Amino acid sequence: MSLSNIRFTIHEDWTVVILGGLIILLAIFGIILPVPSFGWSNGSDLSAKVFIAANLQSIGLQFVFVLLIASIGAFVTGKPLQHFLVSFPVVYLLTLIALLLAGNKQVKELNLEAVIFSLSIGLIIGNFFTLPDWFRKTLSTELFVKIGLVLLGSTIIFADILKAGSLGLIQALVVVISVWYFAFWLCRKFKVDDELAMMISSAVSICGVSAAIATSGAIKGDPKKLSYVISMVLITAIPMMIFMPYIAKYFHFSQEVTGAWLGGSIDTTGAVVASGTLVGDIALKISTIVKFSQNVLLGLAAFAISVYWTYTKNPLVQDENTRPTLSVIWERFPKFVLGFIGASLLFSFAVPAEMNAGVKDSLKSLQGLWFALAFTSIGLETRFSDLFNRNSRKPLYAFLLAQGFNILITLVIAFFLFGR
Repeated sequence: MSLSNIRFTIHEDWTVVILGGLIILLAIFGIILPVPSFGWSNGSDLSAKVFIAANLQSIGLQFVFVLLIASIGAFVTGKPLQHFLVSFPVVYLLTLIALLLAGNKQVKELNLEAVIFSLSIGLIIGNFFTLPDWFRKTLSTELFVKIGLVLLGSTIIFADILKAGSLGLIQALVVVISVWYFAFWLCRKFKVDDELAMMISSAVSICGVSAAIATSGAIKGDPKKLSYVISMVLITAIPMMIFMPYIAKYFHFSQEVTGAWLGGSIDTTGAVVASGTLVGDIALKISTIVKFSQNVLLGLAAFAISVYWTYTKNPLVQDENTRPTLSVIWERFPKFVLGFIGASLLFSFAVPAEMNAGVKDSLKSLQGLWFALAFTSIGLETRFSDLFNRNSRKPLYAFLLAQGFNILITLVIAFFLFGR
């Protein structure tokens, strides 16, 4: 066999662990990318702050770096590299537009995140323009978002969570377990298939988009179903983020209770921070700790879901007395979770605080960029007809009812633990 016929491929999850680890190690060893600025309020700001040479250079460096990492990922996962090198700059340009829109001062005041614009731009172009099949096939949604999840692990510092006390961890554990089981039971009552029910339950109970993606990876889920869940999470997060702080103020909830309520109910971390800011510093601190505590549970939840799915849905299981081997469980286990946990352990116990302070902004910026690229890709490959049809109504009803239960039970637990 000639070398030209040998196709070098690595499983996508292992690719993500390697590439995410490489990004983190490069930062630790001093290769720190400057963080571009996208903040502006008018046309003058765009020319004076965003479109200046130094900032454009930072944007260019990020593009070259991310293109290199993404190209390696495309190559080792078997995607046609020549097509990927054409499609990726297009996805990046659309994502750049989303970042610019989200950087506007008036948009920031509305607490709209860049991923909302990324998804919207992708949906508009993907549904109103005909994209070539080769373009759609080169979209690397899962690769992008899983790299972002590995980098997210670098922000989960156990010492920070424990320093704030154990109440946040207790609330996160109680909320995640109770809401997840209620949501899953509700989905079954509505006859939602188990695959979609898993994604909905994790999204509502743990941490929204990240949990839905992690669950999809754990069960090898359908990308169309994942896109549907992500759309529901983002659509509901906006009104929750805006109205919940005002509800808390109207009923005179303490900042501690409000922060715990917001952190345990709202599904996206950015929305939690934005809503906590509307209430006050104490609420912001508590809400962030509770949300980070839920994020800590992400890896454990993905592992538990992958084991459950292997035991109940494995095609090799012929009857209830047959159980998959450890090798089967390991084969189905989402390896990117190891990258997430490894990054968290590394920055929690091995990386000095001063080094962490020096790299966290760069890694945070890259994490946000990978997520934004993923959401642009999701939009480009998603059809409105798949999201809003007759078959989508029952999952939507289940999601909304589960979210309502989440809001109520989290408020009760917040009063019990923090209402003193």
